[in-house]
Amino acid sequence: MPSPYLALFAAPGSKGFSAAGFVGRMPLSMMGIGVVTMVSQLTGRYGLAGALSATMALAAAVAGPQVSRLVDQHGQRRVLRPATLIALVSAAGLLFAAHYRWPDWTLYVFSAGIGCVPSIGAMIRARWAALYGGTPQLHTAYSFESVIDEVCFIFGPIISIGLSTAWFPEAGPLLAACFLAVGVFWLTAQRATEPAPHPREKHGDGGSALRSAGLQVLVATFVATGAIFGAVDVVTVAFADEQGHKGAASIVLALYAAGSCAAGLVFGLLRFKGAPEPRWLLGICAMAVSMIPLLLVGNLPFLAVALFLAGLAIAPTMITTMSLIEQHVPRAQLTEGMTWISTGLAVGVALGSSAAGWVIDAAGARAGYGVPAVSGAVAVAVGFLGYRRLKGPAPGRGGTVEQHSERQERHVA
Repeated sequence: MPSPYLALFAAPGSKGFSAAGFVGRMPLSMMGIGVVTMVSQLTGRYGLAGALSATMALAAAVAGPQVSRLVDQHGQRRVLRPATLIALVSAAGLLFAAHYRWPDWTLYVFSAGIGCVPSIGAMIRARWAALYGGTPQLHTAYSFESVIDEVCFIFGPIISIGLSTAWFPEAGPLLAACFLAVGVFWLTAQRATEPAPHPREKHGDGGSALRSAGLQVLVATFVATGAIFGAVDVVTVAFADEQGHKGAASIVLALYAAGSCAAGLVFGLLRFKGAPEPRWLLGICAMAVSMIPLLLVGNLPFLAVALFLAGLAIAPTMITTMSLIEQHVPRAQLTEGMTWISTGLAVGVALGSSAAGWVIDAAGARAGYGVPAVSGAVAVAVGFLGYRRLKGPAPGRGGTVEQHSERQERHVA
């Protein structure tokens, strides 16, 4: 890795929590697509598969910010372990229900329970913020974490879809649950780098971070962005199936993530002057435009190229979003603020995957790519409408990662 990335790990404990975060985030890319693959293989119903994936995403959207809010107040170890146990028990129930053909409603119940899974990415970014808050290194750390996210999305779908198609249908979600257990319990065992909790009674009222107008804009925009991701996943699996190469969907989706990974590595080495808001809006527009070629796909090689190019806009947009969160969210609610972005994405994934599943069942896979195209247009519209709310940090919020002072360094997330 280039020296700016290597320099991040000079801080004691940074290698350990970063490695644990990598393992704990693998289920992010494996569970949803694994359930889609599992259910479609066992039942042949893409509508049901997409609806279950949507249920998991919606449940995570409801539970995720509450879990992270408790983390901000009580610490990661005290909250993450019980939340993870609930998600693991629910995952086990879902596998049994699918394997033994239990009624559909049981699948939905267990899928909802999986939504208690904590946002590991937010937990790791909060640890980086505790180490490098207010310094330029935090931009590099956020870039590194975005790259790790994309590495998970490169290998996660390959592993999940590959195991479920080549071994047995439940194999992908089963391995995802194992990764979650190992990652969370490894992370929470590392107490030295855990951010200090901010009990409610010591930090004023316990209002939600979502009261911030700027955060509301970011979350609303990422609902539409999440619909892009959810729809692309489901439609790509169905399109590969129509082409007679269902297993190739994992390779195609890996290239989508690879494009984002490459862009994130380069973006993390750059130092920008000026406000981040224009870069954020440009990234949203680029993501939307990149969906248009998918409407013209006729074969898997063309789809792979189109998705790789589309992926180039993802990581830079996500990195800039994390910088904006620091401007609009109190430091004592940083984990919750980051999780709200994940929540917006989760809601969008739910809507996108569900809509794509029904479109596929009604009109075929190629028609399904209209869902991410429309979602991209909605994201641009929301971004432009809410742009003025993002101009300038709200009073009492954290500064941007480009700003640096000794006072800021003494404040940790």
